[in-house]
Amino acid sequence: MTIFSKIILGEIPSYKIAENEKFFAFLDIFPLVKGHVLVVPKTETDKFFDLSDDYLSEILVFAKPIAYAIERSFPCNRCGISVVGLEVPHAHLHLIPINSADDLNFNRPKLKLSAEELKEVQEKLVEELKVNS
Repeated sequence: MTIFSKIILGEIPSYKIAENEKFFAFLDIFPLVKGHVLVVPKTETDKFFDLSDDYLSEILVFAKPIAYAIERSFPCNRCGISVVGLEVPHAHLHLIPINSADDLNFNRPKLKLSAEELKEVQEKLVEELKVNS
């Protein structure tokens, strides 16, 4: 079982942003920038493109309102999307507020946010999703 499956099951705490029957979105606790969200399917699949066609299309539809919430909540030109998939063997995508392509550089040092800062980011995004749903 992957760390993401344990997060989805609530065995490991997370800063949940959104959830439905197929997907779970939560804050990356070592973000590139504030507002960095991970979107994962609840089905454990290692490689992103091994997901079924339905899941591939539905994950983007699920992520869309989260991306808009990120853009409204954090100063950025847009919400960038990245699929890397090397860190955890569970398909996932990154939604990241960006101003340039370099903002998606995963070789950059990650932020070390406090629990209070992560909670603040979570609350901001969850509230933005409620207001604009």
